[in-house]
Amino acid sequence: MLTKVYGSAVFGVEATTITVEVNVDSGVGYHLVGLPDNAIKESNYRIAAALQNKDYKIPGKKITLNMAPADMRKEGSAYDLTLAIGILVASGQIKADDVDKYIIMGELSLDGGLQPIRGALPISIKAREEGFKGFILPLQNAKEAAIVNDIDVYGIENIKQVIDFFDKGIPLEPTIIDTRKEFYESLENPEFDFADVKGQETIKRCMEIAAAGGHNIILIGPPGSGKTMLAKRLPSILPPMTLMEALETTKIHSVVGRIKNNSGLMSQRPFRSPHHTISDVALVGGGTYPQPGEISMSHNGVLFLDELPEFKRTVLEVMRQPLEDREVTISRARFTVTYPSSFMLVASMNPSPSGYFNDPDSPMTSSPAEMQRYLGKVSGPLLDRIDLHIEVTPVPFEKLSEERRGELSKVIRERVIAARDIQTKRFEESEKVHYNAQMGVKQIRAHCKLSKESMDLLKTAMEKLNLSARAYDRILKVSRTIADLTAAKDILPEHIAEAIQYRSLDRDGWLG
Repeated sequence: MLTKVYGSAVFGVEATTITVEVNVDSGVGYHLVGLPDNAIKESNYRIAAALQNKDYKIPGKKITLNMAPADMRKEGSAYDLTLAIGILVASGQIKADDVDKYIIMGELSLDGGLQPIRGALPISIKAREEGFKGFILPLQNAKEAAIVNDIDVYGIENIKQVIDFFDKGIPLEPTIIDTRKEFYESLENPEFDFADVKGQETIKRCMEIAAAGGHNIILIGPPGSGKTMLAKRLPSILPPMTLMEALETTKIHSVVGRIKNNSGLMSQRPFRSPHHTISDVALVGGGTYPQPGEISMSHNGVLFLDELPEFKRTVLEVMRQPLEDREVTISRARFTVTYPSSFMLVASMNPSPSGYFNDPDSPMTSSPAEMQRYLGKVSGPLLDRIDLHIEVTPVPFEKLSEERRGELSKVIRERVIAARDIQTKRFEESEKVHYNAQMGVKQIRAHCKLSKESMDLLKTAMEKLNLSARAYDRILKVSRTIADLTAAKDILPEHIAEAIQYRSLDRDGWLG
């Protein structure tokens, strides 16, 4: 007897429906075809034990299973439940006239229980697009998949529930969530707040500018000056994610399997902080079966690279293209996948190997040659892609001992949101540009026009600091953001002057 059941495969952040054809005929044998990987080939052992423990069995006949399209590589153990139900229906052990109206996915335990799968959200989106009636999957993934409306999502704990649903008509309770309600209710107070930061007013100002325009930033300062503490608080002043951004972010984390059990939509912007020993594949994404890397996991959020020169140079160089294009494309012989990677880069570094360059109070100084060698680990083209360079100095004792709290993150965030609203209106006709850091040459020419006084000031800075053309564009973008924070229509000389201050690594005292 021949039957068809349906599962799904995830490539990149999109799902593709997989048709599993199961034929049970006279003879003996178990044949699984359609380019399955080893995890799928081993599924017959898990299926046999799970069925036996639920008083069913794999029939002693010739069983042929084809996973179509047959030229597409399939991976993972999430097809266990799909194959098991197909075998039961094809062998006549259960009746399921409408099994072809459902996507069925789940990894089986030996006792028949279900383990969570990856990519539940993109699979649910694809199932709705293709008109399936429902999606049956492990209970731990139910809320994640139920974000998608107009499709019934059934979270189950064991295979017996699925058998009873199809064979005996025992109903399953669909998982229903109010996506918008859950999204807005989960916008809670941030874990880290700028009110806890003593002193560092200049750095806070720079962080506010970075958040308002979506600019990349690098913090340079000695150990203990507060670089990591400041970076962790940046998400607290970023604008809340839109519902669409939350869906995009949840989709990526779903593919990697990083959604917490029984969690639905992600509403907090991600903050990723990989260790400096990370490989280029782990950072950018890839592998035999491509998976998103840390930069895609940071999509719509913050990627923090602590101790930037300690990262391998090859790792840093592969970031250059994603920083410009805001997406990562991974090519293989048979297919190409693209992951979104629109993130804010926040990097930190010591000014020298000892960490105390230009500090007259520290005996741990480095020679100019040692410092040049240390800073040379970070390439000029990568630094050119970072809009804001800011020096972080240790906080004096008088500031540390103050009991007065600083400005709350929510107050700073209100100014950031106001500036972002100005940018949203400015770029409302553009599909790819949403805030100042994303501006290309065309948008810079249109929205960053300078008066003669401002142009002369910028020209002088360019000549004295020997800035590149890319640094010129960065200064204009940052100046536009500073103007937006004051709701100024035009870029004024003081806006240009402040933006120039945030190019520390271009000055002779650092790299000259």
